[in-house]
Amino acid sequence: YLPAVLAAAALWGIGPGLAGGIAAALAYNFFFTEPVHTFRMDRVTDVVTVVILLIVALVTSRLAAGIRAQARLAAAHAARNATIAGLAGRLLSCSTEREIAETACAELRRLFDCNAMLVSGLPQPRIVAAVPEGNRLTPSDIAAAALTLESGEPAGRATPRLQPAEWQFHPLQSAAGAIAAAGLARDDGRPPVDDAQLPLLTNLLDQVALALERARADAGRSEVTGLRERDRLRSALLSSVGHDLRTPLTGIIAAAAELRREGGNDAVLVATVECEAGKLERYISNLLDMARIEADAVSLKTEPVDLVDSVASALKDLRPSLAEHPATVVLPDNLPLVRADAQLLHHCLINLIDNAARYSRVDGAIRVAATASRGEVRLTVEDEGPGLPQDAERALDAFSRIAGSDRKGGAGLGLAIVKAFAEAMGAKVLAANRGDGAGAVFTLLFPQALVVKASETADAG
Repeated sequence: YLPAVLAAAALWGIGPGLAGGIAAALAYNFFFTEPVHTFRMDRVTDVVTVVILLIVALVTSRLAAGIRAQARLAAAHAARNATIAGLAGRLLSCSTEREIAETACAELRRLFDCNAMLVSGLPQPRIVAAVPEGNRLTPSDIAAAALTLESGEPAGRATPRLQPAEWQFHPLQSAAGAIAAAGLARDDGRPPVDDAQLPLLTNLLDQVALALERARADAGRSEVTGLRERDRLRSALLSSVGHDLRTPLTGIIAAAAELRREGGNDAVLVATVECEAGKLERYISNLLDMARIEADAVSLKTEPVDLVDSVASALKDLRPSLAEHPATVVLPDNLPLVRADAQLLHHCLINLIDNAARYSRVDGAIRVAATASRGEVRLTVEDEGPGLPQDAERALDAFSRIAGSDRKGGAGLGLAIVKAFAEAMGAKVLAANRGDGAGAVFTLLFPQALVVKASETADAG
């Protein structure tokens, strides 16, 4: 009795198992209960026996059917996991985004028997790969793909969003959101996947998303490695050029100074040589300073510094460059001292004033002023030049030059060095246009922590 019921339930499910149990109970009644060869039962014990047999048949058939269903479910899960693992293994051999997209599209087409593509990019999604090749997107499809990339939800045919589209798009999710979208479509217009296939599709797309993230991370690391190598080579070149040129340049400057003292026949030519050599020396100093900054080799000797003396020293060193630009200095008598490295501050002022002279119009005035308020000291350098573009702060980046600076020369190092040296001292540099629109203004801001109080000065005295 029980083997027949178990076999029927295990092979064909609970329905055949129950049918087998009922048939077995009737056969028991027909062949083994009195009167024999009839379906009539005269004894209560026979009735109880048949009922118990039916209950046993029900329980065992349910158990057998449950085991059968679990076995089928386990087999389905194993097949799905094998499919996912197979795709993950194939994606490991892909190194670029396009290779990953082509592999994923080929696998989706094989598994779901439909056309497949991978799109990315906003606001105008682009096709990264498609199988078969040659598929194109209609405006409705493009809108559905963009909606999926923006919202991270499926869109397109057979979805609640943008059903008129021919393609159905599913997001490839990462921690930062949807990084791409997978499009599926059938030639006959039917939905490409049904509800039972969605879990498998979701797991497959998760593997593709992980592969895309890995590829992009690898590309980013390669780019960073390349940038570091270029920076290293650039720093080595800056240092080498600076040191190799400084010695002969020092000799040229000394020779020009000697000619000027001896009163050469062509005083103008000697002055020109001396002025241009001074400019070249400052340029080489900027190269060496930039190499020091990038090598993190800037050392500080902080001490109280008088900005009046610092400005006067910088203007004296820049006297040849300021020959065509009248300089106005507005420094209050009660200007407090600031804590700074005198040498680094001198470099900052040299570069700020030289930058103003470089970009000012011919005979344009240069104004150096300082104010003290709210515990801070602001030292400003104003010019009468073309001003700064809208992204004025970009002028403080290394190798960045203002529009039109090709007529002025320079490599865009001066302001970057000012920014780096100021930050090393704890100060800040601000770049903006003048309120009257007649040029640019650069501000060297010393916060309250760097301003020497009057009481401290008195105690030192």
